[in-house]
Amino acid sequence: MVPEGWKLDYPTELVSFFSGFAFKSTDSVDAGVRWLKIANVGIGEVKWDDESYLPQHFQECYHRFYLQVGDIVVAMTRPTLGNHLKVAKIKDKDDEALLNQRVAKLVIKKGNDSEFVYQVFRTESIAARINSALLGTDPPNLSVSVLRDFTIPIPPLPEQKKIAQILSTWDQAITATERLLENSQQRKKGLMQQLLTGKKRLLGFEGEWEQVPLGSIFERVTTRNEGQSTNVVTISGQQGLIRQQEFFKKSVASETLDNYFLLKKGQFAYNKSYSNGYPMGAIKRLNRYDDGVVTTLYICFELADEHAANSDFYEQYFESGLLNQGLMQVAHEGGRAHGLLNVKPSDFFSLMLQKPDIDEQKAIANVLCIADSEIDAQKARLEQLRSEKRALMQQLLTGKRRVQVETEAA
Repeated sequence: MVPEGWKLDYPTELVSFFSGFAFKSTDSVDAGVRWLKIANVGIGEVKWDDESYLPQHFQECYHRFYLQVGDIVVAMTRPTLGNHLKVAKIKDKDDEALLNQRVAKLVIKKGNDSEFVYQVFRTESIAARINSALLGTDPPNLSVSVLRDFTIPIPPLPEQKKIAQILSTWDQAITATERLLENSQQRKKGLMQQLLTGKKRLLGFEGEWEQVPLGSIFERVTTRNEGQSTNVVTISGQQGLIRQQEFFKKSVASETLDNYFLLKKGQFAYNKSYSNGYPMGAIKRLNRYDDGVVTTLYICFELADEHAANSDFYEQYFESGLLNQGLMQVAHEGGRAHGLLNVKPSDFFSLMLQKPDIDEQKAIANVLCIADSEIDAQKARLEQLRSEKRALMQQLLTGKRRVQVETEAA
């Protein structure tokens, strides 16, 4: 059902594409005007992880291809990532750049609101319809004809502006919360580097720390699963030890789990596969479940004496990456394509750790756990805002929920 006053039409009624220029790789320079390529277009943001530049005078020579604040860009080749379209807005002067081929600027047609169009192109329904239209094409390329493969509800301009204003308010709240979260994570990182190395001491603690081998604090766990558990878990850098079914959306374990290691709550596992943010692999403690079974490729271990060392302290210690230097000295990349590091258990347990007094361990762990609680609260708030916005988009952009628009007469 199309709401009263709205129309059902092709997305091409909202926009046209202005494609980027085919700059040559030989045009690249070390400094100059930013060069926006397809890799820089993320989900709702321009990413400058991979920075490239063109000569400064290109800005004037190719001014038609120069992106300014407010412009909206979309990836033309492989335009979707999961349930989202790779579309972003140039939000500030630092993001202004020359537009490369395979990326296009959305040119807003007369009678439409730019921010409204941006919100429409960020919906999961648009991505799903584009994915459907591109099914079977290799590589998938976005084009005008693709946008004429389906229709969407389009409100009149005053309603577009009001809808955009409401959704932009949520975007601002999301951006502010993302910044708070990033600041808290940076503060926590700084605290870890200071407190876990002894560079900064908490009030009331002094004296030298011991440096001891990991094997003097922990002992290896090699208990085999003999039907006690069917809870297959895997190590995720961001989520810790988590059920395979939840992480991969499927089970990748063998049908029989009897040869897996059985891990109990509070025990640790080291995944020798490196991943984003964990160049030497990740060590995680089992926190979510009472037990779990893990691949025998992991090195599993637990505290040898809970009265001599604090588990929370060493969970933070392992997460800080302070073992990376030692791991680099003992690890050699194996022949596996997924990047498994060849770390022998004997070498792993020989790695040297800092060992403060048990009371100082507890005090440091308490400070860092409080910082974690703050980060977790901000993550929950961020997810709540994103969920609220998704629900609002579903209601407002389909007309299921109408907005109040002041008429000219009023």
